[in-house]
Amino acid sequence: MPDRTFRNDPPPRTRPGAGPEPGLTNGTDESDAERRRRRARFLRDLAEARELRNRVQPRRAKTARLRHAMRMRTFRW
Repeated sequence: MPDRTFRNDPPPRTRPGAGPEPGLTNGTDESDAERRRRRARFLRDLAEARELRNRVQPRRAKTARLRHAMRMRTFRW
């Protein structure tokens, strides 16, 4: 059985250099705001990637739209 020294390792937040960026304080408001900014940026990038994929593969986008419409028509509330 492999040795389990990894359980004795400190959590990632307490390791040196793994903390937040030096410009940020340790308050929860700043970390929540930073998390929201990162999430918003991720969602923007995701939407942009979807638009690009739909432009590059119009046939696949059309079948996906039709499939989604069929699912919505047959969905029971």
